This record gives sequence, structure tokens and C-alpha cells, in this order.
Amino acid sequence: MNDVKVGDHLTIHCYKHNGKIHRTWDEATVLEISDEYLVCANNKTKVTENDGRSHKTNEPAVMFFYKKYWFNVIGQLKKHGLFYYCNIASPYIIDNGIIKYIDYDLDLRVFPDGGFRVLDRNEYNYHKKIMRYSDDLDLILKSELSKLIELKRANEGPFKAGLVNEYYDIYKKLKKS
Repeated sequence: MNDVKVGDHLTIHCYKHNGKIHRTWDEATVLEISDEYLVCANNKTKVTENDGRSHKTNEPAVMFFYKKYWFNVIGQLKKHGLFYYCNIASPYIIDNGIIKYIDYDLDLRVFPDGGFRVLDRNEYNYHKKIMRYSDDLDLILKSELSKLIELKRANEGPFKAGLVNEYYDIYKKLKKS
């Protein structure tokens, strides 16, 4: 079992269904860990794409990873407000200090005014075909997208008012110590 605790620095590896690495993040500071989820944060961290290109993130982010849900949620604290980028993805595992999950293309983008949009349906349909997602997997992913949208509509879970800012304050205190 991983002995992960608050304040630990992990890295993140995002894979595709075919097992190939898609993207990595150099830093994720653990803010909370429970039997159900993991909350981490980072700021201006290096992101490396599968083609080797890299860049740094522009703003602080608070990330919610789940053990039972097929999505993860990133609250992005931008100059123009709180945005969310939500990935339909496998439940996470931690392996040797690395948060690992499989990204399934469909994304939910939530804007500061509360509006949202589902992204990358074409990419999902393409990968579903070439990577042979099973009918069962397709059903799970679409069901989880619906669950994610319901969470957003109810402003629950990671969308609860003030929650991302509370975690960001914890992150700032951890960075100072």
C-alpha cells in the first residue's frame, strides 16, 4: 500500500486506453487523501506531452481524483475566475509516487458563470473505434459523464462553492512551510 500523506509531492501520468502515455505533470502536492478521493494542487508545473513538447501551467490548479468514479476534476484559478476542466477517465491509482489514470477523451469544461460544455466527442468516437472500447466501457463512460454533469448542476463535490479556494489556501500554507 502507498503511504501517501498530506504535503507529499507526487507526479501525474495520464495514459490512453492503448497503454501509451499521453501527458505528464511534474508536481502534484497532496492536500487531502481519503478512501474515496485524493485532492492535490500545483502551480506553474511542467507538463510534458506525448510528443516530448513541454510547457508550464499558467495558473494554480486544484485536482480531485476519485477511486470509484470515472472522472477527475481540475479547478483552475485563472485571472478571470474559476474554471473547471473535467476529464472522463479511469479511477486513479498511485504507483511509486505517481498518480496514474487512463484518459477517455470526453471532457467537461465549466466556466466561471456556471455554464458548461462537453468537449471532444469526435475524439472520443475516433478513439472508441481505433482502440476498440467495449460496449460495457462505453456505457460506463457515458454514465459517468452524466453523473459529472449532475454533480455540476447541483454544485456538489468539487463544484461546491468555495471548495477550490479552501484547498488552494491549504496548498499555499504547505508551500510556505
